Amino acid sequence: MKKLLLATAFAAIAGVASAQDAIKIGTEGAYEPYNYIDQATGKLVGFEIELGGELCKRANLTCEFVQNDWDSIIPNLQSGNYDAIMAGMSITDERKKVITFSDNYTPPSKSSYMAASADANTGEGAVISAQTGTIQAGYIAEQAGNTLLEFATPDETVAAVKNGEADAVFADKDYLVPIAGDSGGALVMLDKDVALGGGIGIGLRQSDTELKAKFDGAIQAMKADGSLNALIEKYFGPESEKF
Repeated sequence: MKKLLLATAFAAIAGVASAQDAIKIGTEGAYEPYNYIDQATGKLVGFEIELGGELCKRANLTCEFVQNDWDSIIPNLQSGNYDAIMAGMSITDERKKVITFSDNYTPPSKSSYMAASADANTGEGAVISAQTGTIQAGYIAEQAGNTLLEFATPDETVAAVKNGEADAVFADKDYLVPIAGDSGGALVMLDKDVALGGGIGIGLRQSDTELKAKFDGAIQAMKADGSLNALIEKYFGPESEKF
């Protein structure tokens, strides 16, 4: 009987280990060029999707990306709906209270303002839009004299500037620059960059130390061989911050 129980226990352990090799990664699918939906194919694409595929390959993991709204992306990680987050999520002390992060796969990025005109107000009395739950929203909330206008999606923060609800939008610069470039002059970047956070990393449950070690090893290997910098340049251009 003891042998049977031991055999069953070992089988269960083996099953858990096998299941851990196949993981799900949550992403927003609305933050180009980090992660977004290709309108022609309906598939998730972008920097983090390609990077995630390479990291999983190097870590000997079978990975599947699943789309999740930003405002519930951490709770659904904690609930076990997926095993990791790759969603342009900056590493912050506040988030570290509830989840852990892999090594950063982008350097600390710059946040910036985008508005309908170069002389738009971002100081006293300004209304600034930002996505709920982001480091940018937290930053604006701390600025005396500003009014923070929060939205669930990044698209809505930009729309608020277009329709006159907000004087400017404050977000990751890499997200805003292509939007301004494609606007035909209707939207402009303001020369007011702000460095926030400790770079972007993979969000993980604090208990998943083995999975964190696998991702850390893969990220470190990509930093060492230059392939991570090459991928950053592919999506963000030759002037982008690199390792």
